[in-house]
Amino acid sequence: MTARSRVVTTLPMRARARAAQLPSTGVRDTRDRALRDLRISVTDRCNFRCVYCMPKEIFGRDYAFMERSELLSFEEIERLAAAAVSLGVDTLRITGGEPLLRRGIEDLIARLAALRTPDGRRPNLALTTNGSALRVKAAALKTAGLDRVTVSIDSLDDARFQAINDVNFPVSRVLDGIAAAADAGLGPIKVNAVITRGINDDEIVPLARYFRDRGTTLRFIEYMDVGSSNGWVLDEVVPSAEIVAMINAVFPLEPVAASRPGETAKRWRYRDGSGEIGVISSVTSAFCGDCSRARVSADGKLYTCLFAREGFDLRALIRSGVDDAELRATLARLWSVRDDRYSELRASLPNVPQPERIEMSYIGG
Repeated sequence: MTARSRVVTTLPMRARARAAQLPSTGVRDTRDRALRDLRISVTDRCNFRCVYCMPKEIFGRDYAFMERSELLSFEEIERLAAAAVSLGVDTLRITGGEPLLRRGIEDLIARLAALRTPDGRRPNLALTTNGSALRVKAAALKTAGLDRVTVSIDSLDDARFQAINDVNFPVSRVLDGIAAAADAGLGPIKVNAVITRGINDDEIVPLARYFRDRGTTLRFIEYMDVGSSNGWVLDEVVPSAEIVAMINAVFPLEPVAASRPGETAKRWRYRDGSGEIGVISSVTSAFCGDCSRARVSADGKLYTCLFAREGFDLRALIRSGVDDAELRATLARLWSVRDDRYSELRASLPNVPQPERIEMSYIGG
């Protein structure tokens, strides 16, 4: 059985039993974590073949990506997002694959920008991209209602960047895309760098030096064991504490309080006032305790953990003809029985091969 086919289409009895007790707005899981962030993948396709995410050995020319009919339509995504927003979700993040490959993505952004929370606010709209099409898309995305973007850059060295993306895409074009996003007002812009020992750990300080005075928040991500195709080993993880120490030795840092509950990155600002960095420590310092994120794959499966093995088939539910009230109730019930805390448990897991998990390119990162 493939990871893609491992889905759930019926709710557990205990979830159904709690339906009558759901609040009119807001929902919490078994660990009292609120649902605040929904990450929606709009495609499983990407034009990069990054070695830690979509290696060519797995995602080669013969790899069968989803047919268009398998993807959630924009209307279906809008319905799903509206249900989530009615339950207290205040941040919608569009992901992929590479989301800018989805034709008409600006139309989807405009649809989501029209949604309102129960107290009348518009949810924050963000998008994570590899930046390859950002130079030509940034202005239209801003006009449609997108608030901010996060761009992935794992190296400033062009040869290394091209080796990591494995399609010979130059880093200069991604940097041009970031500049275009800034000009369009898509900010504050965040840049994500996955740090892997022996690959790009020598670029930690150069990356910090480049972005520190450009109004861009650089976030370093520990190399994670998402999915089963990236050959993850613990020895290749560079702990966030080591990253912070390296930067602090050159550019003194001080900690910054989280801007909101459930924030994934620990924040540090430069003492000279030239900006800040973030570190995402899902391997060495788990943040499961206040995780507020759910993810929807491009074909409509709901996952309540980045390290999930199965999801709930919302596409089948939507296409069965359920009304908005039942869709909303289903989302609430699914979250109310959530007890995921994989990163907290990782250290105690036996040192044996783990079951196949959903790939990051499928679940949306």
